[in-house]
Amino acid sequence: MKALSIALALALAVAAGAFAQPPRFTGADVGGPPPGTSSELVPDILAKVGIDQKLNAQIPLDAVFRDEAGRQVTLSEYFGKRPVILSLVYYECPMLCTQVLNGAVAAFKVLNFTISEDYDVVTVSFNPKETPLMAAAKKQTYLAKYGRPQAAKGWHFLTGEQPAIAALASAVGFRYTFDPSTQQYVHASAIMVLTPEGRVSKYFYGIDYPPKDIRLGLIEASDGKIGTPVDQLLLYCYHYDPHSGKYSMVVMNVLRLAGVSTVAVILGFIGLMWIRDRRTLKNAAAVSPSMSQ
Repeated sequence: MKALSIALALALAVAAGAFAQPPRFTGADVGGPPPGTSSELVPDILAKVGIDQKLNAQIPLDAVFRDEAGRQVTLSEYFGKRPVILSLVYYECPMLCTQVLNGAVAAFKVLNFTISEDYDVVTVSFNPKETPLMAAAKKQTYLAKYGRPQAAKGWHFLTGEQPAIAALASAVGFRYTFDPSTQQYVHASAIMVLTPEGRVSKYFYGIDYPPKDIRLGLIEASDGKIGTPVDQLLLYCYHYDPHSGKYSMVVMNVLRLAGVSTVAVILGFIGLMWIRDRRTLKNAAAVSPSMSQ
């Protein structure tokens, strides 16, 4: 009975924890200006900035860019095998883009998934004036931060011409504009998880990306081809909220899981008791004939 009591207590604790979860950030201002944007910017500029969710949209895999070595490439070269994390930045950005990349690499370092083995990363500059040399310098910086040499084959820093940049940005709903008064681009901040086929699967907003969310996003985008059975269990309890760009706990699923676990424990306990009683009766029956002799 002690084992049964402990199991029931754990199930109740899980259920109570589910109801005690704090409310999630609503992300209603995702389409607005990014943190740190000058308040002097005029409203018509700000109206051009934001991220329009286009879940399941297909990116233009035939779009042509240049990689950090100056080689002409198409986006299709980075798809087909693994999920891909896409970030749109520009390499000479004085503030926000660096924070986006810093936040991304901080999350990547925590994941036990490895770039080039479990997923790939494609970072694209939306400034058509930037060069492969700038991309190479940025790649060197972030590979050093990541600290896993094999990632060099899977983290790609691209530059391109305006038509290709515009096609990619439009496909993922990334809206940005150039402000002549500051000579800088105004843009929102996010990273996107894409399927191996190049379809938009998840958006994660801001500059701080929870590793748990990225991990679950990659597993979903890969259609379960990476991850563990425990991850599949987590996906049952957590669902992606497109409004906040985060995974939120689904209370009813947690309660169902707790209920199933409780029933399983009870049935297991009954089974053990039944086996023990059978053994006791067998032992008693074996002892009785020897006693009568």
